[in-house]
Parts: sequence; structure tokens; C-alpha cells
Amino acid sequence: MDDSKIPSALLGGRIRRAPENFLDGAAIGEVSKGRRDVLRASFAAAIAGIAAATRPAAAASDGDPDILELPPWSTSLGLPVAAVPYGMPSKYERNLIRRQSPGLTQVAGSSVAFAPLQGSFGIITPSGLHFERHHQGWQDIDPKRHRFMINGSAPGMVKTPLVFTMDDLMRLPSVSRMYFIECGANTGMEWGNVAVPTVQYTHGMLSCSEFTGVPLRLLLEMAGADLKRGKFVLAEGADGSSMTRTIPIDLVMSGEVLVAYGQNGEMLRPENGYPLRLVVPGVQGVSWVKWLRRVELGDKPYAAKDEAVHYVDLMPDGTHRQYTSIQECKSVITTPSGGQTLVDKGFFNVSGLAWSGRGKIRKVDVSFDGGKSWQEAKLQAPVQSKCLTRFTLNWNWNGERAILQSRATDETGFVQPNYRQLRAVRGTRSIYHNNAIQSWLVEPSGEISNVQVA
Repeated sequence: MDDSKIPSALLGGRIRRAPENFLDGAAIGEVSKGRRDVLRASFAAAIAGIAAATRPAAAASDGDPDILELPPWSTSLGLPVAAVPYGMPSKYERNLIRRQSPGLTQVAGSSVAFAPLQGSFGIITPSGLHFERHHQGWQDIDPKRHRFMINGSAPGMVKTPLVFTMDDLMRLPSVSRMYFIECGANTGMEWGNVAVPTVQYTHGMLSCSEFTGVPLRLLLEMAGADLKRGKFVLAEGADGSSMTRTIPIDLVMSGEVLVAYGQNGEMLRPENGYPLRLVVPGVQGVSWVKWLRRVELGDKPYAAKDEAVHYVDLMPDGTHRQYTSIQECKSVITTPSGGQTLVDKGFFNVSGLAWSGRGKIRKVDVSFDGGKSWQEAKLQAPVQSKCLTRFTLNWNWNGERAILQSRATDETGFVQPNYRQLRAVRGTRSIYHNNAIQSWLVEPSGEISNVQVA
């Protein structure tokens, strides 16, 4: 349905949003045992609790006291400007927060928090809702004591090794650009057909921000780096895990890789790498090294611990695929999505996100019958390279069973695969880099759940 066919009176089409705090302390304790069946059972119990919730009553056509009588906030003095020194969301939105997944990375200092995509609008993720992944916990580093160094792996690789203070970096010419960041393990639980209930848990290791900083290429040129001899850089973090990652010099030479100190118009948050992090557009999040302290120029990959034995893909023939950093074309419908309920038949505006580590999104198709037929969705502006793109499509639900899917195509012509196509190449024993089509099953009752369609 196009915009011209939207009914003048949008009767029906209400969505009951899923309460996202559906796991209680006892369920989390059980899930921490790490057993897949316990994980599935706990989430199933959670969804059962949601389904048992009372449906909202229909609004009265007249006689509604919230229309006829002025509420207290219309008849009283409001709070002064400085009542809250740093802006906070409304208390009525306090349910929309980053959440940890029970049973996943429950190790002290090593954790994941998923962004609530089901409640997001547009393409920018608020800094306070940005997903988190820590390998040794996060630190709030004193910017006056933080140092950033550039050196070479061999004599002559860098003519003049340099050490920068934060003041040194922030007085240099800066750029601001919008990019998505996605953990390589995003949607990882779906490899094992563990149907976690909501889009926050299936795809929530994904965010998009405006980052501000200095192009790494400029800093390497200031140090007299031999950019013909050097083929890779090693980025090292200042946290307890000493996270180190190899970055191909071709990405650096593009000018897109940033040494960033700003995010969404303010300094980075501590959990996002304050005061300095690497921004590597299109590449999995683990390479966006936080609390960045050093970049070394070398002539070969470094085979650091988190790229030699972690963040590798186990292929069907038993080999490991390494240095698979690019995040391939992917999309997901965020509303309506798992855990939500369509309360009435009628009009809905289906909305979701698409992204590609290889450039811009060219188009997104949406299916309501599990991939048997497709309709092209509308891409909302702006559509930028290596940035989230919001798509929408109008839908009249007739109350029958439906399976909602989205399929993105990027500017290189790459088409997002379904699970049959992906597993034909990758097998079934992977953890990372799952970009298969996501399916949401809508029951005649209106309840929506996570399913896989081959």
C-alpha cells in the first residue's frame, strides 16, 4: 500500500508494545547455568507472561475524562530549566533501556548490553542506549593522563613516532560522520536456532551514531609513516584486556577511519571508549578499539588473540575463516516485531533498519508471507554509506497468520540471504557474521514471535 491509500480514519491497527523487563531474578539465575534448553524455556515463560497481559480497552468516542477534563500538568507550574542538570528521558520511558542477555557472556568484566531497537526512531542511537560489549569491563579514564602513540613495527616504518595528548588531538582539524557499528556476534544465537523473543536480543548489538574525530590517515602522515611499505595497522586499547586488532591500510587510506573523541555532539561516554576510540566504518565492532592508546604500522597481519582464536568463522570443512571483518548487507523489521501484539486488524506502518559494511543500501523488500512474495519498501532519507537506513511499508493486516520478513540489497548488488542460502556456504557451526533474513510470525491472535524460515 502506498501513502496515497492510507485510510482517512485509521481504525484498528493498534500495537501493544512488549514489556522489555520480562525476566525476573529467578529466571536470570536459572539461565546463567548456560544450558540452551534452560535459555529457551526461560524466554518461553517470559513470552507466556506477556501473552497473559490484559489487552488495553478501546478509547471511548466521547465522555473520555482525559479529553473533557484538564489534567494536572495543564493547571500547574512546571519545573525550572535547571531542574535536571543533564537531560534524562521521561520517567514513563524508563523501561526502554539496554539489557543484558541471560546466559550470554556472564563473566565478571566481560559482558554485553543490547540496544532496544524495538523502541528506536530514525537512524541515530542515543548515547545512553548504545549497545555495549566489554572484554574486561569499562573504565572512566582521566583525559589529562591519557596518551595516544603512533609507532612502527620496524625501523623506518614510521619516520617520527609521536605521542599525542587529548589537547593535541582536539586542536587538529576534525570531521563528523554518521556510521553504524555492529558486533560480529550480533544475531549469533540464531545460528543455533535459539529463538530469543525480541529484536532487542536478536539484533540489539547494533547502533548508529555521529562520530567526531581526526582521520587516522592524517595522524600517520604527521608521523611520517611509510604508507607504501606498511600494509596493516595494529590498534591497541588501554583497558585491562589490551584489546588489539589488525586493520588493513586500505581502509585507513580511504580517510574513513577516525581517531574519535566525540559521539552524538558530546564527548564519548566511558562505556563507549572515553576519551578516545577507533572508528572503522563497515567493520565489525571489535575492531573499533575503545580507550585507544596506540596504533602501530606493520607489513603483515598481527594475529592478535581476538583475531586468531576469537571472532573467526568455523566453516563446513572444519577450517577457520579469519579476518572476516566486513559486516555484510543486513536488515530487520523492528516494528511490529517479536514480543509485541497486534491488538486489532487494520492499518500498520511496518518499519525497520538496513545496513551494509560495503556502502549504501540500494533497496529493501518486505514480505508478509514468509518470502513467497515481496514488496519494495520506502527508504527514508538520509541514505548514507555504512550508516543505518530506516525503511517503512504500509500494511493492512486482515487478521490471518502472517510471516514478516525484510531483505536488503546494497549498492554493490549484494542481496541479503535467507537461512538456506547462508548455511549452504557457512554451515551450521558458526557464531559470528549472521546476516540471514529475520522472520517474525504473526498469529491470528496478534501475538508475534521469532521463527526461522529456510
